[in-house]
Amino acid sequence: MDNPVIIVGAGLSGLRAASLLTEKGIKCRVLEARDRIGGRVLSTSDLNRPDLGKFDLGPTWFWPQFENHIANLVKELNLETFEQYMKGEILKERFQIKPPERCVLKENSDEKWLRLTGGVQSLIDALADTIPSEIVELETRVEKIQLNESGNITVEAELSNGMRKKFPTDAVILALPPRLVAKHIEFSPSLHPNLITDIVKKPTWMAGQAKVVAVYDRPFWRELGLSGYVLSVVGPLEEIYDASPIKGSGALFGFFGMPPEARKKMGQDKVLKLVVDQLVKLFGSEAKNVKAIFYKDWSTDSETTVEEDLSPLKNYQSYGPLSVEGMWGKKIIFAGTETNSDYSGHLEGALLSAEKAVAEIINYRLKGVR
Repeated sequence: MDNPVIIVGAGLSGLRAASLLTEKGIKCRVLEARDRIGGRVLSTSDLNRPDLGKFDLGPTWFWPQFENHIANLVKELNLETFEQYMKGEILKERFQIKPPERCVLKENSDEKWLRLTGGVQSLIDALADTIPSEIVELETRVEKIQLNESGNITVEAELSNGMRKKFPTDAVILALPPRLVAKHIEFSPSLHPNLITDIVKKPTWMAGQAKVVAVYDRPFWRELGLSGYVLSVVGPLEEIYDASPIKGSGALFGFFGMPPEARKKMGQDKVLKLVVDQLVKLFGSEAKNVKAIFYKDWSTDSETTVEEDLSPLKNYQSYGPLSVEGMWGKKIIFAGTETNSDYSGHLEGALLSAEKAVAEIINYRLKGVR
């Protein structure tokens, strides 16, 4: 068992698995189709105005009172955190032609929404620093995984230059959305039909969603006694939050109520105009003074979304572990937030799935030694 474990996907699950394997002295390689690490974690900034800060276009928060694994990892990696700004009143937008209603937000002193200074990308970068940089291969798209009669596995990938590369291994951790596995990776011999059915049933978290961040010189809404938190039934944004860094600029981010097909048909420019118009209606004319605006439509990201993900997310009950039996048993292991029952869709779920996958690898190797 001298071949490195192959990890497919350099998102939070894949990098955490690589970090844990490296810590245990187990060789591994991480193969990533994108030209960057992070997966659905994406923190961005304005190259012309880096002083404005970094902003999350993927996951943003974690809840330390409930999520011990990410809380401990953040502490272990010495990352700075701060609480989500929630002071002041919230706005409820119920009618297109009427002004929003101001409401008092009931505080829950036990519930802390924490953000990472520098965005969630700081967690990704810190994890990447715990593993040798040469084990991560970007723009390496896994297309085939083959198991021969002797029990040896070959992972075949296409590189950015069109060349193909083969990686021998004894085990594979599939740390990417299950539906991407079903759509893009060929298995020889084929996976069991029941497993494929289970894979396809698991919607990709965030795949049908889009996120926008509007950045300002300062969080002016706080001066108006507003928290920046908005609930809207008329949109285009149905939820808005204060996305300001701990100091300096101000920012508001929102999730869309508008379905993927409507966003695509309208086009980005018109979508963003609607966003700014909504912010002006909610927060006043000062909301016109946008210094930067960032937009990520995950439904158009082919490394995240498949066609089935464009339907509304309903199958929450289908999240959880994927059981691999037969000849592929103990050879391939699924990780990723969709494979965790308790914290699916959360950063915590991604970490827990990685820890579970690595534990399986270690147990299998120990039994192999015996």
